[in-house]
Amino acid sequence: MSEDFQSQVPATPVHDGGRVPPGCLVSNRRWKGSQFHKAARAQVQVIFEDDLGVADFYPTSEMAVVYVSESDLVAGTAYRRKLAKLRKVEKLKGVVVVEKTPMTDQYYLDLQKFVVLELGMVILPISNQTEAAGLLARMVLDEQKPHPNPFLRRRKTQSIDSSLLVTMQTIPKLGAVKAKRLLQKFGSIKNITEASVEELASVIGTANARHVKNFLTTKVTSKR
Repeated sequence: MSEDFQSQVPATPVHDGGRVPPGCLVSNRRWKGSQFHKAARAQVQVIFEDDLGVADFYPTSEMAVVYVSESDLVAGTAYRRKLAKLRKVEKLKGVVVVEKTPMTDQYYLDLQKFVVLELGMVILPISNQTEAAGLLARMVLDEQKPHPNPFLRRRKTQSIDSSLLVTMQTIPKLGAVKAKRLLQKFGSIKNITEASVEELASVIGTANARHVKNFLTTKVTSKR
């Protein structure tokens, strides 16, 4: 990789002043030749970097992605240290892409609560590397979409809003419509967590409100 490009890309999550070139997905070199790489390069330009710290990918300059594989979930909780380190970088939006499969279902709930409630980050469940590649490629392409009136453009990319909606929909029994209503009303998952049952009930009804409140406030425990 050229020195000019290296100066554009953050070398580690704690060096967050660089810029990712438009239309590019910056990837940790360990993903070269993987199924993810093969699927992603068909949609966007993939550029590899030797040292991205704890991050696996940078779809935009402001977003760092950590990939938690099926084997990562089954093996233990070591990946949590990576996520906690990324969370400390205020200028980067942390996103966790996790392989949610029949083998990892029993571990996913604890990871979801840790990521959303303790770290305040976004979690996106996918079934395999090909699906993950499509998801990150859309994040890259969304960043390039033209906006007729730049004064009306939101600072955060559309993919972040979609990510929050997907995260909310992973709450059992909460569908897309109710999840969207909650986000529209309260603005963030943190605010939803802090809302009372009565406040939630005004949006999605008492039974659903109690279910959501119980899910979001149940203490995270480890199955390891």
